[in-house]
Amino acid sequence: MYTNSLNIENNANSENIFNNTNSVKTEDFFKHVDTFMEHRKDVYEITDQTIKSNTIDLHLFENFLKENNYETITGPAVIGFQTYLKKERNNSGGSINRKIFTLRSYSSFLKIFEVKHVETLPFNDVLKIRQGYRNQPDALTHDQIKTIFDSIDRTCFMGIRDYAVYALMYGLGLRVGEVHGLNLEDIDLKKKKITVNGKGNRQRILPIKNEMENILTEWLAVRNNFLNSEQDNALFISKKGNRLAIRTMEDNFKKLVEKANLNTRFNVSCHTLRHSFASHLNEKNVDILVLQSLLGHLSARSTEVYIHPSEREVRDALEKLPGVIYMNQLEASGRLILSFQ
Repeated sequence: MYTNSLNIENNANSENIFNNTNSVKTEDFFKHVDTFMEHRKDVYEITDQTIKSNTIDLHLFENFLKENNYETITGPAVIGFQTYLKKERNNSGGSINRKIFTLRSYSSFLKIFEVKHVETLPFNDVLKIRQGYRNQPDALTHDQIKTIFDSIDRTCFMGIRDYAVYALMYGLGLRVGEVHGLNLEDIDLKKKKITVNGKGNRQRILPIKNEMENILTEWLAVRNNFLNSEQDNALFISKKGNRLAIRTMEDNFKKLVEKANLNTRFNVSCHTLRHSFASHLNEKNVDILVLQSLLGHLSARSTEVYIHPSEREVRDALEKLPGVIYMNQLEASGRLILSFQ
C-alpha cells in the first residue's frame, strides 16, 4: 500500500485531505469505463492489445484509490499514483506517462456524460516525466541470433511453427502482437508479400524474400496436422487448434533463450528480435525512412533510437582525426617510441 509521505493524521473532527466535495467521486469516475473502451474500439478502431493496456491502467488507478481511501479524484491522488508507480512498481517514465495519458483520455470522454465536477479532474495539469536522451535498444549480435535459431528443433511440427514465428520477428521486425494477429490471407506467397496490421490498425505490406518464403512454406505444409486447424483462420495455431497466444510465444522464446545460454547483460524477449532487426539494418546504413516504413512507426522520432553508429564506424571516424593520422605516421616511421615504466 502506498504511504503518503506527509504522514497525515485523520480524525473525526478534521477534514480528510484525500477527499474534496467539489471533486469527482471515485465511484462515479469509473462508471463509464466499459462504454469508453467500446467507443475507442468501434469508432477509433483501437487494437485489442491497446484496449487491454488501457483497461489495466484504469484498474490499477482504481485499486490505488481504494487502497488509500481516496473517495474523490484530486490532485494529491494523482500525484500519489505517480509516486506509487515510480517507487513501488518501479515503472519507467514512459510507462508512467502512458498511464496518465490513459486517465487523461478517459477524463475527456467523461465530459460527454456530464459527470458532476468533471472539469476539476487534474490529469491535464500533471507534468510529463522527461526521460532525457534515450539509450539505444538492446540488440543481440548476429552470432547470438544464430545460436537461438539453431536451438529450435525443426524435426517436429512445433519446432517448425516456432521457427517461423520468430523468423518473422527477426526477419521482418514484427511485434509479437502483429505475429499473433496474422491470418492465412495475409500471406501471399505468389506475390511474395505479407500484410501486417500494426499499432492503431495501421497496415503495412512487407516483401517476403526467398528464405522467409521457404520458412513459411514449410510451416503451411504441416499446419493442418494441428487439431481443428481448418476451423481457425489464424496463421499460427496452438496444438489445440486455437490461435497461438502471445503468452505462449513469449514463454516458448524464454525457454529458447535459456537453452541458448547467451549471457547477455539485458533481458532478452521476443521484442529483442525486433530491436535486433532494426539495429542490424542500421549497421548496413539503411535509410531512416525505409527503416521507419519497415517497423511501422508513425513518426520518424520513434525510429531515431535505432540510428546509431556501429563500433567499427566510431573507430574509423576517430582514425580520420588529423592528430591521430599524424601519430600513426610517426609510429609507422619509427620516430615515435612509446615507453612504459
